[in-house]
Amino acid sequence: MPNTEAFDVIIVGAGQCGVPLARALAEAGRKTAIVERIHVGGTCVNEGCTPTKTMVASARVAYLARRSADYGVETGAINVDLARVRARKRAIVDDFRTSNEHRLEHTNGVSLICGEAHFTSRDQIEVKTVEGETRILTSGSIVINAGGRPSVPNVPGLSDVPYLNSTSIMELDHVPEHLIVLGGGYIALEFAQMYRRFGSRVTVLERSERLLGREDTDISEALSKILTEDGLDIHVGAQVDAISGVAGSITVTGSDSHGRFSIGGSHLLAAIGRTPNTDSLNLEAAGVKLDSRGYIPVDDGLQTNVPGIYAAGDINGGPAFTHISYDDYRILKTILIDGKPASTKGRLIPYVLYTDPQLGRVGLSEAEAKAKGLKYRVASIPMAYVARALEMDESRGLMKAIVDPETRQILGCAVLGIEGGELMGALQIAMSAGLPYDKLRDGIFAHPSLMESLNTLFSSLE
Repeated sequence: MPNTEAFDVIIVGAGQCGVPLARALAEAGRKTAIVERIHVGGTCVNEGCTPTKTMVASARVAYLARRSADYGVETGAINVDLARVRARKRAIVDDFRTSNEHRLEHTNGVSLICGEAHFTSRDQIEVKTVEGETRILTSGSIVINAGGRPSVPNVPGLSDVPYLNSTSIMELDHVPEHLIVLGGGYIALEFAQMYRRFGSRVTVLERSERLLGREDTDISEALSKILTEDGLDIHVGAQVDAISGVAGSITVTGSDSHGRFSIGGSHLLAAIGRTPNTDSLNLEAAGVKLDSRGYIPVDDGLQTNVPGIYAAGDINGGPAFTHISYDDYRILKTILIDGKPASTKGRLIPYVLYTDPQLGRVGLSEAEAKAKGLKYRVASIPMAYVARALEMDESRGLMKAIVDPETRQILGCAVLGIEGGELMGALQIAMSAGLPYDKLRDGIFAHPSLMESLNTLFSSLE
């Protein structure tokens, strides 16, 4: 039997919480082990934010090149070399991943262990290392930051055809002739628009009655209009009955509000949600409970039902965003190192959908404010009212904010427009500072800038 190795803290998963937390713990004098089975950096660096946004940037260049005549610039034929796009993506991912690895390896007090971990008891973890060894780790404090993976939808015939997921689609070395996308959520739409701009014909099949069902209807409809203008074929209310075919020739059959459909494509992307990586951890041995979806429920201090065992990032079922995982790190650092209370309660949850234009969101939507029975007013303008957007010929979309009519506080916003994520961030700062919307309505912003759109947005309330 291998010797038991004792640590002050064990972290399972080197994601956006695990890496900085391991370093902070070690620098505070805590002997720390961090176990990673695939690659350091988690989903964000390796299969999520970093590679997808790198490819989104390439797709936007192709889009602008094709419409260069709109700006009075003549170009020749546009050709996308997807192998070079992939090489650029791989280089950036490798740089980010390597930087994370080096930071861990050069932090005294951190043991980076590459291998598969599972619990054998409340305070003991067994690791099958990539070298084929078995290591037994023990600690009274354990943090689970093991993330998630693409879900496999239960669709008849899917397992019998060569389909892509959000990871494998980024490894293609050629542009698909016709990409069929199962799903109309955030991941699906980023890839759908991206590959349309690379030159693919793209069909989106969404089972709900509209895209982005968690967004307000006006936002959802505006984005659907933009994507349709970009040449995507979108089917909502689509029920898929069967999938068949071979590599290069796949057929999806089903029905929507217009009747039966049979769509043939060269490639199929399944982008319907994600699944937590809890199934291989043997959490029963530690007494850690799961919810009905396989996530680990936690309290507002990120602790599971077992004292001393915490779950951070995507695996705890909270909003699956990198910045939330990193904020989980800040909370755990405060609790485990500073010995002070910290909580997830009341934190603003911003996010950005990196379609083009972007959709930036924070705080309450109009539907959420209505469901809560709140008194509210809506400030809304089309991006066509924004001078800078017109000058850039990027005037699609709209801005929308929800405000309290009595306190004049901003309750939430959605910005579907050029650099929508950055404009949302400005509104988030105002919300965090408790600024009434008047301050933005009457603020002096540089002209011409996107920021001065806030003058116009909030003037719409008067």
